[in-house]
Amino acid sequence: MDLKEIMSVSGHSGLFRFVSQGRNGIIVESFADKKRMFVSASQKVSSLSDIAIFTDGDEVPLKDVFKSIHDAAPGVQAPDAKSSPDELRKFMEKALPNFDRERVYISDIKKLVTWYNTLLALNMISFEEEAAESTAPAENTENQVEEKPAEAKPEKVKKTEKPATPKAKKPAEAKKTASEKKK
Repeated sequence: MDLKEIMSVSGHSGLFRFVSQGRNGIIVESFADKKRMFVSASQKVSSLSDIAIFTDGDEVPLKDVFKSIHDAAPGVQAPDAKSSPDELRKFMEKALPNFDRERVYISDIKKLVTWYNTLLALNMISFEEEAAESTAPAENTENQVEEKPAEAKPEKVKKTEKPATPKAKKPAEAKKTASEKKK
């Protein structure tokens, strides 16, 4: 799951996929209706990879929060964003127990569950390949010496000399020569 290509645009509901860079902004495509739109540089656009949730310690990237939600209930949707605030807080406590209760508002939790449910419905949440990468045996490169092929010296190329061409006279020099001729 690559969150760099997934955008949230202020003033518009839902998530968008980055399509292209425009002249004074970007072009995005809605996941909901597949319509493309231009987002000007003056509008606030956030990539989901740049968003983090406040905790009692450091901030936790959104990708890690999605993973903890997925680990709490694999393949199951989060509660609806229209659920009661108490239910949403209980869900967040289960998914991320150390989230900062003073700085993470109910509106933030609503966005989080909406985004998670959208990505889950589109089958864009997948942590299996990341788990396979982390459990893959690392290659032992300590004792291996990489042999580099001998670098060939570049051949010297003889430059062929061009015959000297007379430079055109500057207009000031041309006037002098004409006036000198008159004398």
